Amino acid sequence: MGKRVNLSTRAFGAEPGVPDVPALAIWVAEHRGMTADILTYHVNQLLAPQLLAGITMPCTGGRFYADRILPCLLGVVDKKAVDEIWVQTGAVIEDACAMVAQKKGAWCAMPAPHTLGIVDTYFNDADEWNDALTGAYRTLMRAMRDAGIAGHVLVCETADDAEITRLARQNVFFFFPHQDRESLECLMEHQQRIAVSKDQLNTVFDLANEYDLHQLIVMDPDEGTIALALSHFDPDQVMGGGYCNKNCTEYWDALVGAAFYTKD
Repeated sequence: MGKRVNLSTRAFGAEPGVPDVPALAIWVAEHRGMTADILTYHVNQLLAPQLLAGITMPCTGGRFYADRILPCLLGVVDKKAVDEIWVQTGAVIEDACAMVAQKKGAWCAMPAPHTLGIVDTYFNDADEWNDALTGAYRTLMRAMRDAGIAGHVLVCETADDAEITRLARQNVFFFFPHQDRESLECLMEHQQRIAVSKDQLNTVFDLANEYDLHQLIVMDPDEGTIALALSHFDPDQVMGGGYCNKNCTEYWDALVGAAFYTKD
């Protein structure tokens, strides 16, 4: 009988459901006197089940974190850029401290800049606007890293090459929930780690002949997709990945349980 070998796992964020009112009341009482709001609560609650499940690289936050970012961008009113962009970092620093208090080295997921839906009515120049918005993101992310988080996942809707070029770093991971060959190719030009859906594995194998790929994270893996990934990459290059949209306790437990292979 073969030996079961567990693979590492990585979270790319999650989406909150409707808060449990009694649990929220208890949490508020425990955090009385601190600067905290419903987003702080979501950040806290979404990280907890990952830690219980034993996710190797936990990450809280997600697309919902746009509600935190937008108020931090001074010069943006009603999702319109009406002035130079200035950044208030106090709220994200508070969130980062809460994350680190739960888990040192946790990551934070936030929507990529292009997903915020901000319309430029001030700069009237694409390069200046991109520089301003991505510069604001760098400031926000740096402030959170200085507070102790390990890095950021940027959740994308489209492959924005200019944005990726400006923000690509070792501690920034671009994540495309809905992938095609074009978005994967754009990403692999800048990033040597990639999270891939099961239906795009063969596309990544093909592109890996052209690009230098060091790590493959298979989203929501099963036995067959793990075997397929290991036919092209070494076990230490393959991880299981997830982004939770509901029932997160069960979701992360299932991910950890599925991320393994059998060694003869």
